[in-house]
Amino acid sequence: MCDHHRVWRRFGVLDLIRIGLLVLGLVFVATGLLPWDDAVDSLSHIGPLLVFLVAIIVLAELTKEAQVFDAIAARMAVLGRGNYAALFFLCGIFASLVTIFLNLDTTAVLLTPVMLALAAKAGIAALPLAMTTIWLANTASLLLPVSNLTNLLGMQKIGLDAQEFAARMWAPQIAAIAVTMAFLWVFFWRRGERRDLRYTPPVLEPVADRVLFWAASFGCVLFVVLLLLEFHVAVAATPAALVVVGAFLLRARERLTWRLVPWQLVIFVTGLFLVVPTLSGNGLSELMTSLIGDEGDPYRTAAVGAALSNVINNLPAFQAVATVIPDLDQDRLLALLVGTNVAPLVTPWASLATLLWFESCRRHDVKVPMRRFLLTGAGLAVVGLVATVWALVELG
Repeated sequence: MCDHHRVWRRFGVLDLIRIGLLVLGLVFVATGLLPWDDAVDSLSHIGPLLVFLVAIIVLAELTKEAQVFDAIAARMAVLGRGNYAALFFLCGIFASLVTIFLNLDTTAVLLTPVMLALAAKAGIAALPLAMTTIWLANTASLLLPVSNLTNLLGMQKIGLDAQEFAARMWAPQIAAIAVTMAFLWVFFWRRGERRDLRYTPPVLEPVADRVLFWAASFGCVLFVVLLLLEFHVAVAATPAALVVVGAFLLRARERLTWRLVPWQLVIFVTGLFLVVPTLSGNGLSELMTSLIGDEGDPYRTAAVGAALSNVINNLPAFQAVATVIPDLDQDRLLALLVGTNVAPLVTPWASLATLLWFESCRRHDVKVPMRRFLLTGAGLAVVGLVATVWALVELG
């Protein structure tokens, strides 16, 4: 009995929610609420996503161990020359560009450790840097199809190629980033929040193992190159992770432990894609139709996508709402993307990037005040949503 109690005490609240979601999904399958064929079809769609999750987190963790993130962070801090405003814009531009040209999950996984290492190197608070990463990972993911998995899911239904998509979304993207930067400065970066006038740029130090450093650097570059060549994220992440694992097998085998495997995320995503199809087949589609209405209001459509994203996650939220919008109804589908990309900022499970970010913060022992996360995220979600949809309607 004592052993069981000790095991359960090791789980946090989010861990118990993840396990409960998977159990609920399995119950739906066992009772027939979710037909077996539908369950297999849903899980076959997320198989590559789960491979990506495991591979990218292993890559990020071992790259951190190889001190690649420390090196990048130190150089960013030196470039800022002790000026907080300069560092703020450097971090904001870097996070936005990584999100736009790679994708938001890459920002959450690869850039979060850079930002947290930067905080340690410069001797400044970690939370402002961490929040810069996760907010811009979501809000800067509108411009290109590759920026967000929801964009890729909707491309065929929307009926635009990549250039046409960017032509419609450039103004909403600028609006989303501008509002995000304003919120970041007011709530996390201004002097009243950080207290210090300047920070001390760190002294650049040599890495402990140059072979591991260059192997991990090559793995990250390989991942980026494969993404740019339009390989699937799972196909891009797997060989990149294997390169780095191979280097650690040769140089530091003791650092390869089971703790590298993100079992919590695997359980959560699996449960999510069992529960949501069950709900969709039992009245969710009819509910979505009534919620978005039939007058074609982009603000209403975006708001429904935003609310649903924070309740169940933005990927199934986009699928649930997009199903009831006619093909080639570009205005409403793009407004839905605004809702599911810009506004999943309130709950920890609202986007896969947010889940990956929380996992990274947990692994780096960074405490995220949940009340502050929820309230500031809700404020940015509302203001960002209105400003971005306005830019879409008026300028896009």
